[in-house]
Amino acid sequence: KLSSPGPVFFVQQRTGLYGRRFGMVKFRTMVVNAEALKDSLRHLNKHGPDSVDFKIDRDPRVTGIGRWLRRTSLDELPNLFNVVRGEMRLVGPRPTSFRANTYRDHHLRRLGVYPGITGLWQVSGRSDVDFDGRVELDVAYIAQQSPWLDLKIMLKTPLKVLTGHGAS
Repeated sequence: KLSSPGPVFFVQQRTGLYGRRFGMVKFRTMVVNAEALKDSLRHLNKHGPDSVDFKIDRDPRVTGIGRWLRRTSLDELPNLFNVVRGEMRLVGPRPTSFRANTYRDHHLRRLGVYPGITGLWQVSGRSDVDFDGRVELDVAYIAQQSPWLDLKIMLKTPLKVLTGHGAS
């Protein structure tokens, strides 16, 4: 709100458990018309222009305060509303912005568990890992899922946030 006109919160449709779509709440970190600008920036996508994941280093749509919120992952704090509503858990695969019909068959396994605010992907590379690598980490998490693994991931998350590695 201080660095860009528009609402403080941003609700984006995400794909969660069993491919159900839900509105994930975040602090807005980009200009209001960020989605409309996406196609003109697709050539900058670090995973390739045809990738389903859209990540740009130093994304020009991100506001000054938004950059700090992303680097510290504080933009994800409102995801706790989604946890309270039963759409997400604290730990699990990160929900995607694209629909389940975009997934390949080997990607679908990640939709068999609730998505999380943090997960193995967040403590293993974040946006530096492409979607296929992310799915591999999600499947490894699902196979090993336990309260101890969740605790380990939750303890590692603040350390990764402090270093800012892989945040975009």
